[in-house]
Amino acid sequence: MTSSPPQPPQNPYPGQPGGYGPPPEQFPQYNQPQGQPGGHPPYPQQPQGQFEQQGQHPQHQGQFPQQQAQPMPQQGALQCRFCGAFPAEQATVRGHQGLIVVMRFLKLQGPFCRTCGIATVRDMTAKSLWQGWWGIGSMIVNPITMLMNIEPWAKFRKLPEPAPGAPGRPMNPGKPLIQRPAMAMLLLPIALIAAIVVINLSITTASEAEVGSCVVNKGTEVSPNVEVVDCSSSEAAYKVVGKLDGTVDDTKCDQFPGWEAAYTSEVGSQRYTLCLAPV
Repeated sequence: MTSSPPQPPQNPYPGQPGGYGPPPEQFPQYNQPQGQPGGHPPYPQQPQGQFEQQGQHPQHQGQFPQQQAQPMPQQGALQCRFCGAFPAEQATVRGHQGLIVVMRFLKLQGPFCRTCGIATVRDMTAKSLWQGWWGIGSMIVNPITMLMNIEPWAKFRKLPEPAPGAPGRPMNPGKPLIQRPAMAMLLLPIALIAAIVVINLSITTASEAEVGSCVVNKGTEVSPNVEVVDCSSSEAAYKVVGKLDGTVDDTKCDQFPGWEAAYTSEVGSQRYTLCLAPV
């Protein structure tokens, strides 16, 4: 019994010498008829439009969920340093720490997106409200530092919301400053200033003493600190029996009967002498 050797499949495209590829610029539907000499199995028909982009694998419905592509920033656009979102704004957010004797100046540089920028301003300012007052110099520097954050905060507020699909997670802005307990620390410098004013108002200096006032020296004879006190107070030590303006010559107190001590003051062009008698 004689049988012919297997023959290769015929080329359906005679114009393509020796190959099975499709004609240029198209993907034809090619089926190998079942029972073709050579025993090759049929080639499954590929639906038209299966490969939409060269180099991509076909996606089967329900097997690989389609991911939304991240929008690309425009050329030269700033991206957030912390989450990679855009648009972003270049700015520096500052903070302050008072450590009684020394102080620390804090800063965090961008670019920031709207979310990360607002979160940084709130966090830095809240920390400054707690930690920025502890020192004489810090009482002055801390308010200035917090006021400097108003400019970057205004820039961040003008930015639109970050585009979705950022490579990183943006910062959590948290509650607005007005809703945070740290805002109560603003009462500390206000209370301190009020206390200083009240103390100064309650202290009557020797320059305000008049004849008949009672005074006490809270300093020393070399460095006196004369204050006016109530004559019924146990602190009252002397009564002013005479006051001479424009002179520091205490010998002129001889004109006042009962004087035993004198207090002279000369500050610039202002000079006066208090002639004192024991209470």
